[in-house]
Amino acid sequence: MIPYNAELKDRARDLRNVSTFGEVLLWKRLHARQFHGYKFNRQKPLLDFIADFYCFELSLVIEVDGNSHRRREVELRDARKDFALRKYGVKVLRFTEWQVRFQMDDVLRSLEHYVRCYEEA
Repeated sequence: MIPYNAELKDRARDLRNVSTFGEVLLWKRLHARQFHGYKFNRQKPLLDFIADFYCFELSLVIEVDGNSHRRREVELRDARKDFALRKYGVKVLRFTEWQVRFQMDDVLRSLEHYVRCYEEA
């Protein structure tokens, strides 16, 4: 079980209200168990981080990275987040905002590949 940081609850709620366009588009494909019947949460506090999308059943975090993720300090924070989540057996898949907006079919294929591999393991 991944520790829940209740101190991030309000920040997560704020982030849900100011989602990027790419996050909104991906959420339309993931919410209400539309993606292979799996439940995803949006802006989920995990450890000391907030995951863009989280599926407990798949041990999967999906991150949609905008331009700010190219900055060195953000890259380092992302690396710490990925490492910390991996220690709990969580796979982190990262897509750029551009990929989600303009290559949604490829993003969904990547997610489907992960699901197939997870289910076969």
